[in-house]
Amino acid sequence: MNKSLQSFLAYLQYEKKVSEHTLTAYTIDLTQFEDYLTKEQEDFQIDRANKSEIRLWIASLMDQKLSAKSVNRKIASLKSFFKYLRKINIIDVDPAKSVHSIKTPKRLPQFVKASEMESLFNKDTFDTSFEGIRDKLILEFLYGTGLRASELLSIEVNDIHFSSHSLKVMGKRNKERIVPLHQVLIEQLKNYLKERNSFDTTALFVNNKGTALNYPQLYQLVKKYLSLHTTTSKKSPHVLRHSFATSMLENGAQLNDIKELLGHSNLSATQIYTHSTLKRMKNIHAQAHPRGGQKKS
Repeated sequence: MNKSLQSFLAYLQYEKKVSEHTLTAYTIDLTQFEDYLTKEQEDFQIDRANKSEIRLWIASLMDQKLSAKSVNRKIASLKSFFKYLRKINIIDVDPAKSVHSIKTPKRLPQFVKASEMESLFNKDTFDTSFEGIRDKLILEFLYGTGLRASELLSIEVNDIHFSSHSLKVMGKRNKERIVPLHQVLIEQLKNYLKERNSFDTTALFVNNKGTALNYPQLYQLVKKYLSLHTTTSKKSPHVLRHSFATSMLENGAQLNDIKELLGHSNLSATQIYTHSTLKRMKNIHAQAHPRGGQKKS
């Protein structure tokens, strides 16, 4: 392995303190590029690569039918590597600086139909045990607030403000926000806390032993209930976050308001829901409008 590459990986590990997973990803990406270069010229050094050679490698990756996401990760690894070499004066010109990432197709978020969620809540889906009361509250929480799974699991009892019908949430990058709670949630919370208060813990959502619920447990219970009443292929807590945002938008909420409720740092992250609702509205228009389904003459 090239000395500059060894230096960079040591910098990531000991100074940047990246995770083992991240370090492995960088190592794979950069050694693949090094292997590509030495196939062309056995004694070629990775720190002598130029923009043309980087572009040729990217083209070869595309020929191998790698996904745009995978290729972009490798481009990002190269950019970090050459930026580091420029910083420590190993190179004078950064050959990766003007190399752009590949455009990736936007995937529309999956969501559960409002009618399916109504069916889930209105039928005898949940029993009257502690787990049944808790599980219904969790589904109501995810669908009624759009919380991330990590945010839901981190809620403590003192984060609930019954007087103002609101919840204090600590989101990504330690950004705090206040989330409103509708009346159904408030009533179910009170009912749940009567059952839960025998446990000596600050965590809001616990198992029947009083231990804070973890993500695998949350995922399994969400999947279990969504499998009973929904047709969406994905059945995860995050799908309910998408469902919340989609439902809000379809019922007239402003994009900026949804952004604040979801805790997005910028509007571009929220705008994906407009594509989802627009596609649905086009389908409805084509089916329902008297001239929507007519073929052009």
